[in-house]
Amino acid sequence: MLLQLTLLILLLLHPLAQAAPSLQALIDAAPAGGTLRVPAGVYAGPIHIDKPLTLEGGGQAEIRGNGRGTVVSIAGHGVTLRGFVITGSGELHDAVDAGVLVEGQNHRVENNRIEDVLFGIHLRQATHTVVRGNQVTGKPLAAAMRGDAIRMWHGAHNRIEDNRFQRARDLTFINSQDCVIAGNHFSDGRYGMQIVFSPRLRIENNRIVHMATGIVVLYSRDVVLRGNHIAHALTGGGAGIVFKESDSGIVVGNSVLHCTVGLKVDAPPEKIGLLDVRDNRFAHNIIGLFFYGEAGGHRFEHNRFDNNLTTVAISGKGAGEANVWRHNRWDEYEGFDRDHDGIGDTPHEVWLYADRIWMETPLAAFFRNSPVLELIDFLERLAPFSAPYRILSDPVPDMQR
Repeated sequence: MLLQLTLLILLLLHPLAQAAPSLQALIDAAPAGGTLRVPAGVYAGPIHIDKPLTLEGGGQAEIRGNGRGTVVSIAGHGVTLRGFVITGSGELHDAVDAGVLVEGQNHRVENNRIEDVLFGIHLRQATHTVVRGNQVTGKPLAAAMRGDAIRMWHGAHNRIEDNRFQRARDLTFINSQDCVIAGNHFSDGRYGMQIVFSPRLRIENNRIVHMATGIVVLYSRDVVLRGNHIAHALTGGGAGIVFKESDSGIVVGNSVLHCTVGLKVDAPPEKIGLLDVRDNRFAHNIIGLFFYGEAGGHRFEHNRFDNNLTTVAISGKGAGEANVWRHNRWDEYEGFDRDHDGIGDTPHEVWLYADRIWMETPLAAFFRNSPVLELIDFLERLAPFSAPYRILSDPVPDMQR
């Protein structure tokens, strides 16, 4: 207590106290393992912390950068940065100018408001670190010119929880493993999350809205997507969830609404990258599921498909043909449940009729769902003049509410 009171008095008597004083001298003077409580006011950045230290801002202290570089840099181990307003990073992408840079291990970045920054929080080779309860708002730039709200590179065993991100480019996780990203809210960005070469990530209960694309998983095995809400991904490709060559993924309990594509799967022809997709809702998308260039083998069970313009589409004959479908609920199912066991009496099958025109001739996709193609599709189903192609069969469609 005496140490904290002394540091507070020194801060108030600092000769530059009336002109945005820097915290760096006080940080340097504080003993390792101590707590530095900073009173309300504006303090000049940048600052650097490289020893175990708890820095408390109480929600009223602002660390203001000079518009160059990163505002707060954390290294070593055991640093806690809590309750600050952090503003004014530089604008250089190649330097990854950020509000907060974290390196080392066992750090905590909590309950800060980070504004007017290029990159929000940059974790560079950080492990066993918690980033929780922060609000990050990027610079008012075009989406492609912004930095990432969270950028993690070569991380492990980190937790990114209960943060709110807006007006940023992406949330990016590269060459990281065994991390948890849960309970975050991200709006007004480009990609909700990019997961690249990052195995065993748990992406749970996040809300991602008004993006170009929701969650993209690239070359990352054993990734779990659970309980996420993804909506309004309608530009730049617009898929809610994308898996590309990512083995053993689990997609369970998610809601994907009003996207160009609900779930897009892209893998080589051999059976790798198999997914377990269950208990999800895909609704009001232009295409519910899209399979590109791979035979499949994925399992789809207990999913619900509502009001998608096209429920399932493929890039060409053979794509997705090895998938397994069971107990899914299809709004377009035309069968009955005469024995009232909650299962349709006949399998639900999806056949391609006029859809083959735009799937086999990509330029024709411009006219998809147009009145002309809808009329051709109706005539094809009424009296086929070409052999339709079956792309899925669910032998036990769910009819329970």
